[in-house]
Amino acid sequence: MKQFRLNRLFNAKSGRCFDVAVDHGFFNQPGFLTGIEDMRSVVKTLVDAAPDAIQLTLGMARHLQEIPGRFKPSLVLRTDVANIYGKELPDTRFSLMIEETMLQAVRYDAACVCVNLFQIPGAPEVHAQCVENILRLKPQADYYGMPMMIEPLVFQPNEKAGGYMVNGDETAITYLVRQAVELGADIVKADPTDDVSVYHKVIAAASGIPVLVRGGGRVSDKEILERTEGLLAQGAAGIVYGRNVIQHPKPQGITRALMAMVHDGASVKKSLSLIK
Repeated sequence: MKQFRLNRLFNAKSGRCFDVAVDHGFFNQPGFLTGIEDMRSVVKTLVDAAPDAIQLTLGMARHLQEIPGRFKPSLVLRTDVANIYGKELPDTRFSLMIEETMLQAVRYDAACVCVNLFQIPGAPEVHAQCVENILRLKPQADYYGMPMMIEPLVFQPNEKAGGYMVNGDETAITYLVRQAVELGADIVKADPTDDVSVYHKVIAAASGIPVLVRGGGRVSDKEILERTEGLLAQGAAGIVYGRNVIQHPKPQGITRALMAMVHDGASVKKSLSLIK
């Protein structure tokens, strides 16, 4: 049954996926709402741009699923909320799951759920919570036939990067991706490495589980397209970008460009021309 939903997530032509993450408001962090203040407008814009999937929370999934018709992006449902994104880690840290996770995902007609696997300097207890969350979700995912996307995130120190910034260390990323696969991931959403040319090692560690690469902080169009081209060449099964789409002055244009690269193998030059 999981394959039925995966068929809705991955493009039939390329076998790849472009998922736009718009779940940032879940985390109660100043600055995370930039570009997504009005989610009704944001979701409509993204649906018109037609990525393969949009990653949303329970509270916002209705804006996608209430749209009539068959031709709209699939829903990836965010399942956990954490408080670890500020420049200082709070005294009490958590990563909490929504209740009846997979049942709610089925009710919202999700094609996939997404759950975090944090590795944060100075917060080993949050990593333990994430492992517990995943262990609890795995049998539910199998029972309901719901693909489980695990998001292994290797943080830089919060005081250095304000949380949520990519630590591009090849070894740290590779080992955390491998743990995600060992825990039962059906899909992995992983950090990019600083050196894109070694990303095949991350793909190898995933041992056949498709790896979608997250975008991280906002960068220039040329940089994100060059990085994407390199990651796809290394064997990535697609991308999950948030801020590089929703904070872009032309979100439909950058989505067109990325879709052309992911599914049609468009060059950086060709993709840049599609933004305008």
